[in-house]
Amino acid sequence: MLITELETRVARRDINGSEWGFTLIESMVAALILAVGLLALSGMQAMSLKRNINGNEMTRVSNLAADMVERIQFNRRNVTAYHNINVSSAVTTCPASTVNVMANGDCVQWRTLLLNSGLSNIAGTVVLNPAPPALDPLGLTRSTVTVRLDWMANSNIGSASLMPKSITLVTVVAPE
Repeated sequence: MLITELETRVARRDINGSEWGFTLIESMVAALILAVGLLALSGMQAMSLKRNINGNEMTRVSNLAADMVERIQFNRRNVTAYHNINVSSAVTTCPASTVNVMANGDCVQWRTLLLNSGLSNIAGTVVLNPAPPALDPLGLTRSTVTVRLDWMANSNIGSASLMPKSITLVTVVAPE
C-alpha cells in the first residue's frame, strides 16, 4: 500500500491538529464579539428611550411652569392675586378673586393645563414673597415669584415604580 504525499500531509494535519478547527475558533470568537456588541447596542437603546421619556417630561413641565410665570408677568399690576395658588389634584379649586378676574382665569386655565398634561400626580404651587433689598434697591415693591411643579416620573421603562421629581422657577416681578 503506497501512501502518497497528499495523504501524508493530510495525516500529519490530522495528527498534529495544527490547522484543523482553527477557522471554527475564529468563527466562534467573531460570533462572541458580535453578540457582545449587539447586547451593548440594545442596552444603549433602552437607556436612550428612558432619557427621551425623561426629556419629554421635563420639556412639558418647564413649559407649564414658564406659562404661569408669563401669565404673572403679563398681569404684574395685580401680582398679589397669584399668591398661594396650589393646584394639587383634580378637586383643588383656584382661589376666587373678585378683585382680579384675570388672575382667577389664569389659575383655572393653568390648573386645566396641569391636569391634562398626562403627568402622574402633578401638583403646582405659586408663592409670592417680598423681594430682598438687594433685588429691590429702589423700593419698587418688587416680589419674588416662585412657581414649583412636582410630579411622579417613571424610574424605569416597563416598571411600575415612580420617582418624585420637581422643577422650580423663581423670578422677580415689579408691579407697574
